Amino acid sequence: MIKIGVVGANGKMGSQVVNLAINNKDFELVCAIDKFGVGKQLCENVVVQDDLEKALKDNKADVVVDFTQPSVIFENIKTYIKLGVKSVIGTTGLTNSQIEEIEKMSKSSNVGVIIAPNFSIGAILMMKFASEASKYFSNAEIIEYHHNQKKDAPSGTSIKTAQLMMKNNDNFKLGNCAETETIKGARGGEYEEDGKGKIQIHALRMPGFVASQEVVFGSDGQILKIHHDTFNRECYMSGVELAVKHIFENNQFIYGLENIL
Repeated sequence: MIKIGVVGANGKMGSQVVNLAINNKDFELVCAIDKFGVGKQLCENVVVQDDLEKALKDNKADVVVDFTQPSVIFENIKTYIKLGVKSVIGTTGLTNSQIEEIEKMSKSSNVGVIIAPNFSIGAILMMKFASEASKYFSNAEIIEYHHNQKKDAPSGTSIKTAQLMMKNNDNFKLGNCAETETIKGARGGEYEEDGKGKIQIHALRMPGFVASQEVVFGSDGQILKIHHDTFNRECYMSGVELAVKHIFENNQFIYGLENIL
């Protein structure tokens, strides 16, 4: 039985993880942390708490699952590592330098951390397919669609997709003319690594969406579109379960669920 702590337990994703932990025969929900709904009873022995360190120390969670906010996630992860609690991180908004620092801390402390921009198996496959297609197309752009309550843009999934694509291609604007934006931002944001592999990412925020992404590849005479839609948050739970079980058995730092599929 894996003892689970959920941080952001009253949020849209956190509440789904709480249900997973309560209903999965291999899991036991031992603590739930959120700054909202403190005292709310989630199951027989678990009420929502707002003191992160105390909750984890008192309840001896094996793995904590974090779906909180970009503004607090970096400090939260440092707390998990300090306490020796393995973590599965679904909160996005971490910078590349923060991810590198977390990797060093995880390895030096021998405390496992999985950071996954997306837990949908279909979305992970979409990223894998986009990475493979990048070997054969020199022009590509990413369009990501989310609900209008998402606080970070572009999404962690789109950034991770761009990173995977860049491993196979360092020029996604072959033949493009010099551009002038008459309205700033009309061409979206430009993601690059070490001055190479620039790729446009367009972020759409609108009620009605949960999460969708499309990667558009082009070459002379043809267009390839790789598209994935998410219609509810339950679809992420199989990926969360996979991540929790993997990190429970392994003290690794992992960025991206594709690395354990």
